[in-house]
Amino acid sequence: MLRYLLPLLLSSSLARADGTAGEFDYYVISLSWSPNWCALEGDARGSPQCDADADFGWVLHGLWPQYERGWPDYCPTVHRNPSRGDTADQADIFGSSGSAWHQWNKHGRCSGLSADDYYALARIAYDQITRPAVLRDLDRDVTLPAALIEQAFLRDNPGLSGDMITITCRAGQIQEARICLTRDLEPRVCGADVIRDCTLDNAFFAPIR
Repeated sequence: MLRYLLPLLLSSSLARADGTAGEFDYYVISLSWSPNWCALEGDARGSPQCDADADFGWVLHGLWPQYERGWPDYCPTVHRNPSRGDTADQADIFGSSGSAWHQWNKHGRCSGLSADDYYALARIAYDQITRPAVLRDLDRDVTLPAALIEQAFLRDNPGLSGDMITITCRAGQIQEARICLTRDLEPRVCGADVIRDCTLDNAFFAPIR
């Protein structure tokens, strides 16, 4: 059995190994539902994203350079790291300065862009996705089919189709909406390793508090 699994394991490892900045195929923009993230781990971390007056819904988890299979991370880059002021300026979409820093450090380096240009591109990508307003209007905890979250995004973003977006779950809760974009930020079909929709019929979804 091992001799059959080994090539797959090696292939997966290579696909996720450190890459070369600027060499990738497309982007995945990942939007995290903040109330669920806060309940799962953010509150315990004391993240400012979870402060009572934060009012976050879908925050930008990241804009990730992606291969057709796998992704690069922590790429060497000639560009300087962002300053604390730079990352603080991104907290309104990333949820916190710390999250903005982490996304640059792990993924933004691999874009081949400077930190300023990466953050500018990430903001453009975030702004061009309509986050369904109906989900902000909930006033209580609900359980729902994960497919309903995808349908809400498809309804409000006519340029998307079902193979361009995936909804993920964690610990029985809606976690993220991940949308695949070309390097020019046009919607495109996701790679096979990205299309793995959550199939729960009773996924937990917390309201903005």
